[in-house]
Amino acid sequence: MDPAPAIRPVPTAPRLIATDLDGTLLRDDRSVSDRTVAALAAAEEAGIEVFFVTGRPARWMGVVSSHVHGHGLAICGNGAAVVDLHGGPEGPRFVKVRPLERDAALEVVTLLRAAVPGTSFAVERTGGFHHELAYPPLHMDPAASVAPVEKLLAEDAAPANQPVLKVLAFHPELAPDDFLALARAAVGAHAEITRSSPTALLEISGAGVSKASTLALCCAERGISPAEVVAFGDMPNDMEMLSWAGTSYAMGNAHPDVLATASERTVANNEDGVAVVIEQILKAL
Repeated sequence: MDPAPAIRPVPTAPRLIATDLDGTLLRDDRSVSDRTVAALAAAEEAGIEVFFVTGRPARWMGVVSSHVHGHGLAICGNGAAVVDLHGGPEGPRFVKVRPLERDAALEVVTLLRAAVPGTSFAVERTGGFHHELAYPPLHMDPAASVAPVEKLLAEDAAPANQPVLKVLAFHPELAPDDFLALARAAVGAHAEITRSSPTALLEISGAGVSKASTLALCCAERGISPAEVVAFGDMPNDMEMLSWAGTSYAMGNAHPDVLATASERTVANNEDGVAVVIEQILKAL
């Protein structure tokens, strides 16, 4: 086991903490530890806003919705949506949507089918999840419909009035990072492609849409500079955010590329690495 990293103090008093969820804030059993709950509450009590910035859809945010106080906002779908987790009795409310437009989504599908045969697809819309028959089902989220992706993206598709947040692409044989490299080379500037799963599952968003770009918009609305942001993450879909933030922490369990990108390192998610840093920030204040 590697020794725990020395955690250096944050150079600037932060105004906002931005944290990924799976593999970062959440433990591997998808729970939020009591220590982490206390640290988040203490940060917001001290006047530091907390934003959850995740690849998860809004409907998967119940595990943390009670731990965002005050503003109640979170960035979901790798930056495709800003949602109010305290939206009301019907669940989270979409505050901002940055969609993957239909024509761009279809172009990406065409390019990936040609470049990486054997790829299957799913479509994440604001109102639900839809996938092809060959796409592996997600136990957390049964599909609203199953059909070829071209039909799921058709102008006359039943949920066509719901914006597309992202398209997901799965390959049953390729290594995850190899699939990512092939897909980025094939798609180019048509869309943003990243990954957060340990499997060969890619997440495809509109061009220019990422955790970093949406977080930057939210911070600009609040007059918060990158230097006043502390960010946490563990997977490639966090890398732009970690590069943008003035201070960034890779979890001890992070992907090697994330460890190379972040300015700092904390302990693993199962050791409450986010809480460890927040406690030090508050102690310094």
